[in-house]
Amino acid sequence: MPTLDRQDTVFVLDLGADENRFHPDWLEAVGAALDEVEKAEGPRALVTAATGKFWSNGLDLDWLLAHADQQVDYVVSVHELFARLLSLPVVTVAALQGHTFAAGAMFSLAHDFRVMRSDRGFWCLPEADLGIPFAPGMSALIQARLDPQAATEAMITAQRYGGHDALSAGIVDHAVDEDAVRPTALEIAERQAGKAGDTLRTIKSRMYAPVLAALRDTANPLGD
Repeated sequence: MPTLDRQDTVFVLDLGADENRFHPDWLEAVGAALDEVEKAEGPRALVTAATGKFWSNGLDLDWLLAHADQQVDYVVSVHELFARLLSLPVVTVAALQGHTFAAGAMFSLAHDFRVMRSDRGFWCLPEADLGIPFAPGMSALIQARLDPQAATEAMITAQRYGGHDALSAGIVDHAVDEDAVRPTALEIAERQAGKAGDTLRTIKSRMYAPVLAALRDTANPLGD
């Protein structure tokens, strides 16, 4: 399960050591961690990291298949996680040490910056191969955070990007050796910790207003 630690001005949210799929209990734990970050005072930033082979594999499809009657509520909760992180009043950095797929990749895009391991691991939106269309809020998030060419390739072809390819496509901001992923993310976060507060919240909320509206459209989250 996700855990939150603090290193001086930087909170480190460790998503876990398995596939870090979005089980409802996992979503609740991440939400509680974001509560703590948001309630804290003074300079602060957030690094979201993980351990093991995966950063996040996204939706918990096994849980979703077993609870089909809760599909809409589940998607609403995932969208709210994206929206909350996208507008969080602190600078956020995703430290991608492993595979980052599907909704996990979208979760990474909700961060302000991304640092990816250069030699192993893929970033991928496999929905076109899986036969699962992007929800409107998800499409809005991806297209707001990637340039049109990268968004088209990632969404339509389900391209798997290694670290260097992800950097070239503008998906991540840094591609570094494995042992430098978390330190680089921490360094970025530390430099920006003084930005935390209401002004940053307002800047982000205005930057991403259409995306936030799409993600928080609880009347028709699946676009049916």
